[in-house]
Amino acid sequence: MNGALHLIPVGLGDAPPERWLPAEARALAGRLDTYIAENAKTARAFLKLIGTVRPLQEITIHTLSDKVDAAQIKAWLAPIKAGAEIGLVSEAGCPAVADPGAKVVDAAHKLGMTVKPWVGPSSILLALMASGLDGQRFAFHGYAPVDAAERAKQLRAWEQHSARHNQTQMLIETPYRNAAMFATLLASLKGDTRLCVARSVTTADEWIVTRSVSDWKQQPAPQLDKLPTLFLYLAR
Repeated sequence: MNGALHLIPVGLGDAPPERWLPAEARALAGRLDTYIAENAKTARAFLKLIGTVRPLQEITIHTLSDKVDAAQIKAWLAPIKAGAEIGLVSEAGCPAVADPGAKVVDAAHKLGMTVKPWVGPSSILLALMASGLDGQRFAFHGYAPVDAAERAKQLRAWEQHSARHNQTQMLIETPYRNAAMFATLLASLKGDTRLCVARSVTTADEWIVTRSVSDWKQQPAPQLDKLPTLFLYLAR
C-alpha cells in the first residue's frame, strides 16, 4: 500500500467550497480520518463545511502548536509507512506556504514519504496574479516590524531592493492594523511606486486595486479594518 501526506488548501474566508476547492480534493478531504492542523477548531470547521464520510468526532486531528517537536511529528506521520493517508491543513489557504506546516512536509520528505499537494486558494499567488505587478520576481515577507519607525525603514529598504531588482514586494498585517499599515505605506514609499491592495480574496468582500502611491493619496482610504489584506508594491 502507498500512503501519502496530502496538502489540502482551506478557504480564505466565507465562500462556498465548490468555488475554491476542486471536487476531487473535496472528496479526498472528506474521506480522510487523520489530519495535522495548525488549529483543530479551524480544521473541524473546514471538514464540517465540505462534509465527511465519518462523524467528525471519529476523525483524529493533531494540533501543530509551537511546542510540537520533530519526534512528535515523526510519530504522527509513522502510519503513512503502513499505507495510511494523512491530511495537512493550514488556518487558511495553502498549507506549508508561509505556514508552519512546512516542517511537517520537510519531515515527510526526510522519512521518504509521498507528499501530494492539492489545488486550492493561495492568497499570495491570487493577489500577485491580480496585481499587475512583476510575477516573475517577487518576495513575500510576512509581517513588517510593529514599531512605526522600524516599519517605515523596512518598507523603504524593500522598496530600494524592488527598484534594483524589479522585484514585487509582498506583505501582510494583522487585520486590525491594516489601516495603519496602509497609511505607513503611503507615507514611506515614493510617489511612482505601484501599490496593490488585495482585500478578502475569494470572498464576497474581495477588492483588488493597484495604483501609484501618488494616485492612492488622491483617493479616500479603502475599508480594510478587520479584513484579511495583502499589500504588494513594485518600485521603478
